[in-house]
Amino acid sequence: MIRVALVDDQALMRAGFRALLDAEDGIEVVGEAADGERGVELVRAQVPDIALIDVQMPVMTGIEATRRIAADPELADVRVVILTNYGLDEYVFEALRAGASGFLLKDTEPADLLQAIEVVARGEALLSPAVTRTLIGEFASRPPDRSTAPGLECLTRREREVTALAARGLTNEEIAEHMVISPLTAKTHISRAMTKLGARDRAQLVVFAYESGLVTARGS
Repeated sequence: MIRVALVDDQALMRAGFRALLDAEDGIEVVGEAADGERGVELVRAQVPDIALIDVQMPVMTGIEATRRIAADPELADVRVVILTNYGLDEYVFEALRAGASGFLLKDTEPADLLQAIEVVARGEALLSPAVTRTLIGEFASRPPDRSTAPGLECLTRREREVTALAARGLTNEEIAEHMVISPLTAKTHISRAMTKLGARDRAQLVVFAYESGLVTARGS
């Protein structure tokens, strides 16, 4: 059973998501909250598998709520998916930095929403290579923010290489082909890099790569 918490200030939006999710076998909505502060309280009380959190809410934004959830060791297994009306904007990027596992547009088709919940529940980031490349185009042209980025000196040369390739939007299979290694080895390198950097998932690993200056929009 995949347990989901809904955090959105629009009651109609919450009702729509709840109706869709409650009708699906294997998914249970464990609670709702109308602002970020109550959302954090809900997540701490219920410890769901997934928290669907709106970006812009009263009292506390979805970004701050995500940051607090990601920083709580007792909520390490909770995956945050950001809900947005606007697609890939500054809010989404900040949410990924804060620890979100991905994002969904509020007008996502029902089947896509259900699939997304299953993907995130498996521990995968809700960022396809195509979306990663869009993130690169939208946000990677800014100067690296080394003041907030983790140090990369803990990574081996191979781990830095796979991290850079992942940040450019390559899948594990594409990374394996590029480096002439097996997909399993590529996945292992990425997993180790995530562990060393404290990245919750691949999405945050991509953000780390750009903020540290390991890669830039020009691919240097």
